[in-house]
Amino acid sequence: MHKEMIIAGFGGQGVLLLGKLLAETGMEEGRHVSWLPSYGPEMRGGTANCNVVISDDPVGSPIVAEANVLVAMNRPSLEKFQDFLLPESFLLLNSSIIDIEPERKDVRVLKIPANKIAGDLGLLKIANSVMAGAVIRATNCVSLEAFQSVLKHTLGAKKADLLDINIKALEAGYAVVQ
Repeated sequence: MHKEMIIAGFGGQGVLLLGKLLAETGMEEGRHVSWLPSYGPEMRGGTANCNVVISDDPVGSPIVAEANVLVAMNRPSLEKFQDFLLPESFLLLNSSIIDIEPERKDVRVLKIPANKIAGDLGLLKIANSVMAGAVIRATNCVSLEAFQSVLKHTLGAKKADLLDINIKALEAGYAVVQ
């Protein structure tokens, strides 16, 4: 297994955390991983993205030049990064706020209404957990159970009150992908 991912969106959407959690989960499962965050000085509301590699083999570079997974949480991210995808790759887009069709016709497009699902659950900032579930189901890059364990550890005692709603969001995103 070898997945090279670009996860991108606005600062504040949790794209860096999503990438970090996927990488940590891969590491917990004994895989080779890298996580390379990138964000503008504005942070919240600015642009943010990260490169994540999860592999059974050693990772040669943390920079993803040709991705087989793109998570686009907003329209600018879709427009900027869709050309990095290899043919037959996964393009998961947040259909709640991306109002255009991707230009790429040679990739597997999964429209995930992440913001809507998160809003229906009562907390918009868990849209990244919705998308995490969708990524896990579509790509099998890590197991859902291991991700839940890493999420629980990451939230810790200080944010334990957010665990249940994040797990619900994760499971909802997982269920959206057929």
